[in-house]
Amino acid sequence: MGLLRLIGFCLPDAPGVPVSPPPPPLLPPGRRRLLLLLLLIMLAVWLCMVYSCAAAGSPPPGSSAPARRAHGPALSKLLLLRAPAAKGQLSPEQESSDEEEDPEDDAPAPDPPCSISSFLNGSGTKRLPQALIVGVKKGGTRALLEFLRVHPDVRAVGAEPHFFDRSYERGLTWYRDLMPRTLDGQITMEKTPSYFVTKEAPARIAAMSKGTKLIVVVRDPVTRAISDYTQTLSKKPDIPTFESLTFKNRTTGLIDTSWSAIQIGIYAKHLENWLLYFPIGQILFVSGERLISDPAGELGRVQDFLGLKRIITDKHFYFNKTKGFPCLKKAEGSSKPHCLGKTKGRTHPNIDQKVVQRLREFYRPFNMKFYQMTGQDFGWD
Repeated sequence: MGLLRLIGFCLPDAPGVPVSPPPPPLLPPGRRRLLLLLLLIMLAVWLCMVYSCAAAGSPPPGSSAPARRAHGPALSKLLLLRAPAAKGQLSPEQESSDEEEDPEDDAPAPDPPCSISSFLNGSGTKRLPQALIVGVKKGGTRALLEFLRVHPDVRAVGAEPHFFDRSYERGLTWYRDLMPRTLDGQITMEKTPSYFVTKEAPARIAAMSKGTKLIVVVRDPVTRAISDYTQTLSKKPDIPTFESLTFKNRTTGLIDTSWSAIQIGIYAKHLENWLLYFPIGQILFVSGERLISDPAGELGRVQDFLGLKRIITDKHFYFNKTKGFPCLKKAEGSSKPHCLGKTKGRTHPNIDQKVVQRLREFYRPFNMKFYQMTGQDFGWD
């Protein structure tokens, strides 16, 4: 009888039969509304995560390569610290994109599976970068960027934007739209090594923000030039020999400084241009050699320079004996380690030692001046 009352029927009670009160509803109205609200919130979060994961696979605005995209910091990313490879003969200020980096080097390490962190990476605000890795090509810039991505307070563009050398006319709004979203306290970064040898780049960056922090990864200019040549040789096997490109006149030993592989290594000359717009204390010089021999030590200096807590330490690295370079460990629970860079460790062509010695003599005074300007002895001589 009581059940009939609950569903809306009103029947007279039988005489003498006690009528039990109707049972209370399963949940009070207030709790039911709270439960419904929680379910709606969970649905909204799930939809946002799905949207964020789908968007993560999209290329940045202006990019024609779908694989090139901005990635968030992930401890599961690995990078083989590369021995910089090579480049061909072009003006350092107008190098073609196919000679900037190997395609697989320019593409960052793959993202981990979509998760709550991926959802959080989709929030925040797009900002102009507060720090730039501006050089040098074939010095270890990709390695440094991927190492820095381990830090939770660093967000970086994966592909090289080339804004301050090739796309400046597109404007800062276009440039900012390429950047990943950041939360308060995070640093936005990008790296384009050709900035260091682009005459207009320092003034353009200073116009964006005079407070921009600059990082330059440098390497023995002789080794860098040979590595530069090696990459071009792998793409264009019919190019002239290293020796013929190095000299204007082999008999007199006159070096051809118009060849970009040689010109890039005259670091002191390029640095003079940057010091017209930025104080030396606003530029950090990272040793490409020490990035291999002591990655945690160099990363410690970089984190200090950027005002970051020293989170990246020795525990994040292991040495790959096969490749001969340090790698970053993957996050706990990963199946196996992965080192970025299939092209790393290319065998360099045999170069006449007399040519190598002549190059060392050529670079020595420039190296000495560079040591004085930076206050660091990189030990190349």
